[in-house]
Amino acid sequence: MHSLPSEHFSCHAERLSWCLPADPQIHRQLNLHIIIASTREGRKGPIVAKWFDKKAREHAKFDVELIDLAEIALPLLDEPKHPRFRDYKHEHTKRWSAIVDRADAFAIVTPEYDYFAPAAFVNAVQYLAREWAYKPMCFVSYGGVSGGTRSVQSVKSLVTTLSVMPIPEAVSIPFFTNSIDETTEELSPGKVQEDAAVKMLDELLRWSVALKEMRRK
Repeated sequence: MHSLPSEHFSCHAERLSWCLPADPQIHRQLNLHIIIASTREGRKGPIVAKWFDKKAREHAKFDVELIDLAEIALPLLDEPKHPRFRDYKHEHTKRWSAIVDRADAFAIVTPEYDYFAPAAFVNAVQYLAREWAYKPMCFVSYGGVSGGTRSVQSVKSLVTTLSVMPIPEAVSIPFFTNSIDETTEELSPGKVQEDAAVKMLDELLRWSVALKEMRRK
């Protein structure tokens, strides 16, 4: 039995230009929502999100929107009907539904609380159902020694029940406070995270193109 060479099974970034539409207008039509998951006072999420927002805009393949759950200010889930009906009673839910609905992809900027994701983010996810479906999600996590990775794992098991595709590529920033300039409050995590962000955005783009086509059918 003859085996195929390994290159038949590999799908490296530099070989995947044929996977994407040649028309750059298609890329500009893809909306990436960067969601800050933490809402507590004194959080560092906006600092991390600002760094990734810059990387995403430099990547220049998405229309980028920064979404802060602290500003969205959702109360604990208070809708009387199941979200699958999209029959919402409250204005805050209708606004949140419109925000999530117009996204083609998500990047979640999250810390780790007790080996888990912030409660505010879990609450925001559970408000909706169909608005999340068939869209890719990536993660920028930050924390101590684990870099927030256990938070990411907890979210993946949640969002897959809503037909979200959490991609394998991720950015994790351990001991992230060491990378924050005390004067400017800007994050500079280093080359490993810089390179990881680019690779993750490349993969997110591929999934975004593929899943947008799926949602059209």
